[in-house]
This record gives sequence, structure tokens and C-alpha cells, in this order.
Amino acid sequence: MSAIPRLKRRPEFLKVAATRHKWVASGLIVQSRPRLDGEADTEQARVGFTVSRKVGNAVARNRVRRRLRAAADNVMTEHARPGIDFVIIGRRNSLNRSFSDLEGDLTTALKKLDAYQ
Repeated sequence: MSAIPRLKRRPEFLKVAATRHKWVASGLIVQSRPRLDGEADTEQARVGFTVSRKVGNAVARNRVRRRLRAAADNVMTEHARPGIDFVIIGRRNSLNRSFSDLEGDLTTALKKLDAYQ
């Protein structure tokens, strides 16, 4: 199982947020944006992660980010439609939510955003 390419620069995150196309679940928020032709050199889906200070201290935020990254690697490598950028936002519930529920939230979000294959 290979890791999905990441969004790393702030302008990439802002482009995804500007579309206002999102799905809110108990454990996470998923924003999506289809890429235009020639915009990125990869045909794969790309994903970025963000967790705000509302979630907790640095230890808690990093734990949530690691859990979301693992869930995205499990779900999105197989089921995310190519050519779409995603931003996954961690919520306070992500910290104590079971891993299978996080994967379920992510799968549901992909289906609702019409990005599930």
C-alpha cells in the first residue's frame, strides 16, 4: 500500500477551502476540490491534513494528525477518485473515536462528496 501524495503549501489548502465543498462528520471534516487540467503533475488524489489548537495541546494534535493520516492511507489509496485534492480537518472527537469509526467517517465523506470509486 503506497502513501497518497500530500498537500503541503498554504495556497494549496486555500484553493481547496475556497470551493466550499465539504462534508462534516463526527470525527473529521473533509473538503474537496477537483484539479484543473495541467494544474498538478500527478493524476492521483492528493490530501492535506490540518488540526487546530481547539483540539488540544501539541501532543494531542499530533496524535490526531497521525490517526487521520493512517486512516487516509487505508481508505483513500484504494477509494479516492484521482484528480481531486482533499483537506482533512481533525476534530476534538478524532482523539477518542475508534479507528474503524474514523475510517467509516472518511468513507462516508468520500461517498457524499462524489469522490468514491
